[in-house]
Amino acid sequence: MAVERTVPGGADRIDTTVAHPARRYNYWLGGKDNFQVDRESGDAIAAAFPGVRLGAMENRRFLRRAVSHLVRDAGIDQFLDIGTGIPSADNTHEVAQAIDPRARVVYVDNDPIVLAHARALLNSASEGVTAYLDADLREPEKILSHPDLLTTLDLSRPVGLMLVAVLHFVRDDEDPYGLVRRLVDALPSGSYLTMSHVTADYFPPEQARVARGSQSFGPHGVMAFRTRDEFVRFFDGLEILDPGVVSVTEWRAGDGSGPRPTAAEAGIHCAVARKP
Repeated sequence: MAVERTVPGGADRIDTTVAHPARRYNYWLGGKDNFQVDRESGDAIAAAFPGVRLGAMENRRFLRRAVSHLVRDAGIDQFLDIGTGIPSADNTHEVAQAIDPRARVVYVDNDPIVLAHARALLNSASEGVTAYLDADLREPEKILSHPDLLTTLDLSRPVGLMLVAVLHFVRDDEDPYGLVRRLVDALPSGSYLTMSHVTADYFPPEQARVARGSQSFGPHGVMAFRTRDEFVRFFDGLEILDPGVVSVTEWRAGDGSGPRPTAAEAGIHCAVARKP
């Protein structure tokens, strides 16, 4: 029997005057759960970086391949997905439970509109469990001590920690490496960290210069275009799986059908790593 955690109200906290990353990402993916301010912010970023919409779609495909690998090949049956965003195709629990219906997933996001749509996230497979936490990546202790997390996940067993397209919204002065370390430290050996992050490494020199100098596109529009070396630092002490740190267009993409987008078109680093 599926278990769905109770989701508190949050729609009254939705601010339609300030852009939010989850709603902007929804806009880039072609969704309808966004406001004019999100579309304006999204268009401003797309004007500077035309591949952003393609990158969003390729990032979602990377998530699907990574979760499939962790469930099918690594035996992971529980996930902590932080910065999950508004429901769209191939959410973590849908991908995981299609392979293992007993998979358990805790989602975390800080946008009230995601909270308002949490019932869609909680349509779990009959044998599985899903839960949603209204919390921020910058509050790892609040996430890790939340009763719904502790009743959904068994932190004595390996967990798949998903930080997909979220760390680039955390500024350097907010200690992004420390936040990731506190989350990973709370998980047992055999757990996995899956991450993706925007980068200017694949861009032509002039576009890369603009990207690295553009730290804000209005309120909630901050994006840190970290380099490969800066991205690799998030995996200190972990065993990065093959093929290593690559573009989201390349991570275990297989032969596919037809030409694949280039790394420069997507502009996103990714990797999956195991905690020894």
